[in-house]
Amino acid sequence: MTRRRFFAPSAQFAPDHLRVTLAGDEARHLRDVLRLGRGDEVFVFDGDGREFRCTVDEAERERATLIVNEEVKPARPESTLRLTLAVALLKGEKFDTVVQKATELGATRIVPVMTKLADVRLRDERDGARRVERFRRIAVEACKQSGRARVPEIREPVDFQALIKSEPTIKQEWRAMFSERDGTSLNEAIGNERARPRLVTALVGSEGGWTDEEIASASAKGWSVVTLGGRTLRAETAAITITALLQHLFGDLV
Repeated sequence: MTRRRFFAPSAQFAPDHLRVTLAGDEARHLRDVLRLGRGDEVFVFDGDGREFRCTVDEAERERATLIVNEEVKPARPESTLRLTLAVALLKGEKFDTVVQKATELGATRIVPVMTKLADVRLRDERDGARRVERFRRIAVEACKQSGRARVPEIREPVDFQALIKSEPTIKQEWRAMFSERDGTSLNEAIGNERARPRLVTALVGSEGGWTDEEIASASAKGWSVVTLGGRTLRAETAAITITALLQHLFGDLV
């Protein structure tokens, strides 16, 4: 039987973890869409990797109180690969699609990047904050669908130069800039790695790609410049394809 899954951050659980509260859209979905009420069984994940079997106690339009029966294994396990997907800001709903599909494929962190040829220019900090909030909602919904209990971290938009200059998180981190030109094949780039990476950061450009300066800067900072081959992919297609390939090579996608 398919689990009826809801999201509640850790702060909405009682300190003893015997009760949890659903608020806003989650409560409305439980009561008004699924027509659930007292005594019905649901599952709640906290976004940090834990999932619980619960029973509805009270269901109101803006708030639902659930009794926590037991902690259970998440519907789907997390990938063994810690994958950060850094993507240039894309126009329209393209970045939304990247967030949705990358979450389904097991990305650990998603970072919007401000590049010279990015499709979008943020008006101000509030514009960036609004976008991030939407991306986070999309990630939660994708976790519900895919069975994940850990919601990927959605970072605030970061400048390209600040990203490439940041120090590797661990020694076995592989950082790769994916480009249509001036790069080695993925197979060759992987062959150059001495050990199987435990953590990967994949950097994907916009429709306009990268400037010569950006490619040179990333290469100088130790990033591998990698190409996917002869066909030109849309930015969102490239980001999703790269996520799937890396999960197949280093994670749990078989």
